[in-house]
Amino acid sequence: MKTTPLLVLSSVACAQTGGAVARTLFDAGGPTGVLLTRLALAALVFAIVVRPSVRSWTRAAWRATALLGVFSASLNLLSYLALSMAPQGIVVTASFAGPLVLSLLQTRRPADLIWALTAGTGVLLLGLRAGSEVPPAGLLLALAAGGCGAGYIVFSARVGQVVPGLGGLAVSFAVGALMVLPFGAAGAGEALRHPGLIPGLVAVAVLSSIIPYALELISLRSLPTRVFSVLMSLQPAAAVIAGLLILDQRLGPIPIAASVLVTAASVGVARPRADRHVALTRGRG
Repeated sequence: MKTTPLLVLSSVACAQTGGAVARTLFDAGGPTGVLLTRLALAALVFAIVVRPSVRSWTRAAWRATALLGVFSASLNLLSYLALSMAPQGIVVTASFAGPLVLSLLQTRRPADLIWALTAGTGVLLLGLRAGSEVPPAGLLLALAAGGCGAGYIVFSARVGQVVPGLGGLAVSFAVGALMVLPFGAAGAGEALRHPGLIPGLVAVAVLSSIIPYALELISLRSLPTRVFSVLMSLQPAAAVIAGLLILDQRLGPIPIAASVLVTAASVGVARPRADRHVALTRGRG
């Protein structure tokens, strides 16, 4: 299908647009409150559409799904906290370090050392700007989010092996919402008291969770994973653009260079992997 790459690019654009829109709501509901409403709405929609048959699940299926929810919620929670402190382009670029490390650990090819050095240089550039263009706390949170992103990838693959269909996705969203509930209940309640904010909260759930997951599912049915990974590696660049257009976040030349280096490393690692699990699909805010 010739239009399939466009679906993946649309997924990238939606995810980063959703991250930028979420940032505009932080003053009202806080990062945790906005995240809680996003996960809860996504869980509700997927539960209605998918209707998972959990009665037949094994213990391994429940464990993998629960851990997927935990890592997914941790990834998004840390990313949102980082977004409250640092520009979106920087957050997504730094958070790609985790998936990149995981991809590099899955290969023994000497050529991948080049991509490791390329990505490391990009992250080092961000570290050198800490305290000026890059808030140190925001950078550390983004790097921690990257570590959770690696865990998300591992258990996403596991859920795909032990849970039929999309039932695991629906349940993992519910687990994630329950995990964030103690941190985001007050903020979500405050945000929902203002009817004018509800369209924005719904937009975040649709753009950051519902549409991207649906588009990626459709795309992976006909698109080689090698091509899919390369396209998803454009997440840092898309984050820079979304931050500029929606949040007016203008990055200096060094953070932009860091984003380019990490994106290049992501593409370089992904291109040879035609038959391996996609390890660069969730670099989201």
